[in-house]
Amino acid sequence: MKKVIIRTDASIQIGSGHVMRCLTIAENLKRQGCLVSFWMEPLQGNLIDYVKEQGFEHILEAEHADLYIVDHYGIDEKWENIHRKYTNKIMVIDDLANRSHDCDLLLDQNVVPNFEKRYKTLIPQNCKTLLGPKYLILRDEFIKARQLFNGEKRNVERLLIFMGGTDPTNETMKVLQALTETSPIFHHVDVVVGNGNIQKDKIKKICQERGYYYHCQIPYIASLMQQADFSIGAGGSTTWERCYVGLPSSSTIVAENQREATKYAAELGAVLNLGWHNEVTVEMYSNLLNTLKIEKQPLDKIRKMGLSLTENEVPNPWINEIMELLA
Repeated sequence: MKKVIIRTDASIQIGSGHVMRCLTIAENLKRQGCLVSFWMEPLQGNLIDYVKEQGFEHILEAEHADLYIVDHYGIDEKWENIHRKYTNKIMVIDDLANRSHDCDLLLDQNVVPNFEKRYKTLIPQNCKTLLGPKYLILRDEFIKARQLFNGEKRNVERLLIFMGGTDPTNETMKVLQALTETSPIFHHVDVVVGNGNIQKDKIKKICQERGYYYHCQIPYIASLMQQADFSIGAGGSTTWERCYVGLPSSSTIVAENQREATKYAAELGAVLNLGWHNEVTVEMYSNLLNTLKIEKQPLDKIRKMGLSLTENEVPNPWINEIMELLA
């Protein structure tokens, strides 16, 4: 049995995205017969208990393993080189291309300008790269939702709000306030938060008072995306998940690492970019909500572009590359 250690973290500041996509990789490796452990620090807003609930061991220091998978913006080639003594192979998941890595396999699922070449000087010559949305890290629920997508044009009656697991810039509360100033009445509003959202109790209370549907740390976000007509979300990996299931959406940039990919996705026509969170006001969300019911055609164009950018012949082809690395 091959042993794999995933080095990643979640916190109020970091968010939950790294851990969530690593859980998808871990589940796929588990099906292949691998023993997977998570090395995570007990930061405020961590997901250690959640990872344990999914059936994976948690460790707090280096151990010997056949493969280390690193998904962490604070780790570079210095850390990777030091930990070579514990492992035969190292895989890195990155989005930034802003530091050098000592790794054998690198995965970046984002579409940004020059995405196919930007790691060339940052990795060893013999490192294999998996770049672009062909290598999206997708849970089974997203793959199923894509298969069920029928491509029909719909009026915007059902709204999904999900600003990331921790929502550090409090965008969810802005959107909820904007909904009180919006003339169109949405028949169904889903509001999704993660355990790390410090406003979750207040958000839950508002949802109960208004008849919205509140969801916390859920494993069925793809199902909600599949049923929604439009989503107000944050930048990051969930942007590409929305594209993958054919859900037109807006993205608010809530972290610096989301800036480049969100801008480029908007330039390509796959998402509406509302901009940097400090500049996105309640009034901007309200204006967006007011226009949704009268702009059906532009939303259909966004849907089609998102589907086109994320099209792949075989979902999650990265699993075969990882297993080849472990062979």
